[in-house]
Amino acid sequence: MNFLRNLLAAIIGCLIAFGIIFVMFLVLAALIGQGEDTVVVKDNSVLEIQLQTPINDYVGMDESNPFAGLFNVNQGLDEILHAINVAKEDNKIKGISLNNNVIMAGLSQTQAIRDALSDFAESGKFIYAYGDFYTQKDYYLASVANEVYLNPVGALDFKGLSTEVLFFKDLQEKSGIKMEVIRHGKYKSAVEPFLANEMSEANRTQIKELLDALWHSMLTNISKSRDISVEDLNHIADTLGTRTSKYAALSGLIDEVVYFDEYESMIKEKMGVDTTDDLNYVPIFDYIRTASKIKINSGTDKIAVIFAQGEIWYGEGGSDVIGQGIINDALKKAREDKNVKAIVLRVNSPGGSALASDIIWREIEITKQSKPVVVSMGDVAASGGYYIAAGADKIFAEPTTITGSIGVFGTIPNISELAENIGVNAEQVGTNKNSVDYSLFEPMNDSFRSIVLEGIEATYETFLDRVALGRGFTLAQADSVAQGRVWSGVDAKRLGLVDELGGLDEAIAAAAEMVELDNYGIRKLPKYKSDFEKLMEDLGGATTKSKESIIQEEIGAEAYAILREIKLAMQNKGVQARMPFTLNIK
Repeated sequence: MNFLRNLLAAIIGCLIAFGIIFVMFLVLAALIGQGEDTVVVKDNSVLEIQLQTPINDYVGMDESNPFAGLFNVNQGLDEILHAINVAKEDNKIKGISLNNNVIMAGLSQTQAIRDALSDFAESGKFIYAYGDFYTQKDYYLASVANEVYLNPVGALDFKGLSTEVLFFKDLQEKSGIKMEVIRHGKYKSAVEPFLANEMSEANRTQIKELLDALWHSMLTNISKSRDISVEDLNHIADTLGTRTSKYAALSGLIDEVVYFDEYESMIKEKMGVDTTDDLNYVPIFDYIRTASKIKINSGTDKIAVIFAQGEIWYGEGGSDVIGQGIINDALKKAREDKNVKAIVLRVNSPGGSALASDIIWREIEITKQSKPVVVSMGDVAASGGYYIAAGADKIFAEPTTITGSIGVFGTIPNISELAENIGVNAEQVGTNKNSVDYSLFEPMNDSFRSIVLEGIEATYETFLDRVALGRGFTLAQADSVAQGRVWSGVDAKRLGLVDELGGLDEAIAAAAEMVELDNYGIRKLPKYKSDFEKLMEDLGGATTKSKESIIQEEIGAEAYAILREIKLAMQNKGVQARMPFTLNIK
C-alpha cells in the first residue's frame, strides 16, 4: 500500500515538475520574443494585408506583459488601423498588397479598414488586390484598391445581402421543452422564433429594410471606387454577373484575370524591381509590432478610449463579454485620471442584461459631470448596446452599424409538457401565497405572467426615459423609433438616434475638440488577461482547448451556433434588452 502511495506521489511530483519547466520555457520564449518584436522593414517593401484571423475591435493586451499575445488568435482592429496609418508615412513602404482575404470581421469593421486604406491611397502609394476568389465582404474591402485582380479559375460572389432566421415552435411542441416569453415592442422579435413557425411581416419588414440600407452603403462606396453606378451594380448582382472570372472582368468589378505570379510581376514592374528578384513583403501582423512603437497621437493630455464589446451580462465581464464590473472600473479610472480630458466609449454589442446596461448607463452619467463622453458604435450597438450609449454627449455610428432595437423581453424555460410525458410530477410547498413563484415543471400561471409583464413594461419605460433624456426626445418621440425596431447607422442619424456618421477616429477627434485639445495621446481601457494567463488559471484538464471549441469542432460551426443560442436563452436571467435576432449576413 505504501509502495502505491509513494509511486502515485512520485508521478504527481513529476507531472508538477514538467508543468513548471513548461511554464518557465514559455516565459523564457516570451521574454526573448519581446526583445525581437520589432520587424526590420527593408527599403522598397510592400505591406501585405491578409486578414484571415478573427478581428475584435480591441484585444486589450498590456504591452508590458511578457505573456501578451501568447496563444491569442484574435487581432485588434485598432492595431490594424494604426499599422496602416503608420505605413502611410513610412518611406520604406511603397504600397499595399491585399492578398486573397477571407476576412473574419464585421461589416463596420471592414468599413473602417477600407476607410484607412482609402486614406493611405491619398499618399500616392499604390494599393493592389489579388484573390483566388472573393466573398462579398472581401470584395467590398478590395474594391478600394487602385486595381483588383482575380485568379482565372476563381470567382467573385456578388449577389446582395441575405440572412436566415430559425424558428423553434414545432420543436418545442414535439420535445415538450419550450420557452415562456414576455415582450414589449412591435418589432421585438428576439423571441419570435419561440412563438411561431414563420416570420412575421413586421420582422420581415425591418430585416429587409436593414439589409437594403447596409447593401446600399456598400454599393455607394464600391460605385465611387470602381466608377460604376449603383443601378449597374444592382443589375450585376441580380444577374450573377460575376459568377466566373471572365464575367467578373467584363462587369468592370475586376481589372484583370491573372495568376499570382503575373500579379507579382506587375507589382515588380510598378516598383522598378528586377523580375528575378523577390518582393520585400512585410506581413501586416509583423508590421503591427513595428508600428506599435510609433505613436501618431502623443502628448501628456489623454483621450481615454474604453472598449465595450460582446453581449452584456450582469457581472465582472471580460474581453468578449460586457459586464458592469470591468466597464465601470474603466470609466472610474478614466474619470479620476487627471491626464485624461475626455472619454470615448467604443460600443460593439447586441445587448443583453437590462440591469447591467442601466448600471453602466448610470456610471456614464456620473462620468459626464466631470468629463465629456463620446460614443463610437461598431458593427452592432443595439438594444442594451444602445442603452449604454444613449446618454453620451455625442454619438457616432458607421453607415453600416446596426443600432436601435429599443425594447425589452423576458424568456423563461418550461419543461412541464416533457415532465408529464416522461412521468415526472413536481410538488411545491411554500410559506406564503407567492413564495413558490415559478417552477420549470408547472405551466406558467397568469399571476406570475402578469408580474413578469409588469417588470417588462417598467424596464421598457425606463429604457425610453433614458433615450428621451439622452437624445432630447419626448417619450412619445422615443417610443416612435423604439418598439424594438433595428436601424442602420444611416437611418439612425436621420431619426436622431445618433449625431454623426463616422468611425472611432472621428469620435476621438470630436472628443478632443470638445476639450480644445490639439495635441493628445490615447489611453486604451480596459486591459485583459492574455489567453495564456487564462489558460494557466483554468488548467484543470489535460487540453489547452476549451470545451466550447471541442464541441464546435465535433458538430460544426452552424450547429454549434444554434446550440449556443439555445444555451444563452436558457441562461439569461432577468429582463433582457437584446438584439431582436441574430444576424449572420451573407
